[in-house]
Amino acid sequence: MRIDGKAYRTIWPTEDGEAVAIIDQTRLPHAFEIARLETVEDAARAIAEMQVRGAPLIGATAAWGLWLALRRDACDAALEAAIALLARQRPTAVNLAWALEDMRRLVAPLPEGERAQAARQRAMALCEEDVETNRRIGAHGLGLIREIAARKGGAPVNILTHCNAGWLACVDWGTATSPIYQAHDAGIAVHVWVDETRPRNQGAALTAFELAKHGVPHTIIVDNAGGHLMQRGAVDICLVGTDRTTARGDVANKIGTYLKALAAHDNGVPFYVALPFSTIDWSLEDGFAIPIEERGPEEVLEMAGRTEQGDVVRVAIAAPGSPAANPAFDVTPARLITGLVTERGICPASREGLLGLYPEQRAAG
Repeated sequence: MRIDGKAYRTIWPTEDGEAVAIIDQTRLPHAFEIARLETVEDAARAIAEMQVRGAPLIGATAAWGLWLALRRDACDAALEAAIALLARQRPTAVNLAWALEDMRRLVAPLPEGERAQAARQRAMALCEEDVETNRRIGAHGLGLIREIAARKGGAPVNILTHCNAGWLACVDWGTATSPIYQAHDAGIAVHVWVDETRPRNQGAALTAFELAKHGVPHTIIVDNAGGHLMQRGAVDICLVGTDRTTARGDVANKIGTYLKALAAHDNGVPFYVALPFSTIDWSLEDGFAIPIEERGPEEVLEMAGRTEQGDVVRVAIAAPGSPAANPAFDVTPARLITGLVTERGICPASREGLLGLYPEQRAAG
């Protein structure tokens, strides 16, 4: 995608070949800064502190982090230690474990002297695969938007999304935003309702940022406004992402997604979840078995913003001394989901629906 006319991905190897560069998402939207990851500890910290976030990008960062580790020490113990360090940073997003297992299968059988180079090549290939996967998700989701646009006679299609499932959450394109970008680029009139997505405000800070840079019409709303807009016919379709999808179609996504699905169900608004194959956890049936990350209370009790002088500061917003709970994700049951949009097509949110797109999993199961 493009920032002020220049094409960017969210992660890439540096020109000197010694590190990995990322867009520091903790600085957006007030500052656009590139951070440099030189060690596996840097990569782990970037994941934990959400300099990078979004299930596909977490997986890509973990892959590059393993390369950084193996450059320093490629013995078996160092390999397993690096995998363990990276794996425990974010428990909900299954792409993290998927990417690390993918890398382990490749490098573990190799002689130590070949491991780092193989890891680098696989990390680069994994990123290219992510870009193509998300492009295909967008191509399939584009059909949904085209159908609505045709029914509306060319009037803007109003899309509600939650959190950030955009190119900032992936290597490029995004999952839930990929159909939006492709519709916009195809000349279809779209308008996006952007949930602010408390407590970290990834919608207001990240989704709105990237939509604005791409020229997509959008409006930021408070999280609790979605149901109101649906009641008044102002939402044509909900498109969200997911950090983990079970074999029967339950999804774990940013906290508040479940409430949007309930409102959509009550108002007859189609609710679609966009996801790559790497986000499907075939080992789990029940969404309530997905581990839900609990983050620090400061994210709820404080908020960052830019002053009139241009300084970015954190301020307290809650009653002093009050505790806060901060579950980062919730689970939306398959029964509330109209369909799953994947790189292979669109299917019902069910075991049979997913197996119809991924028949190889029948034998694997």
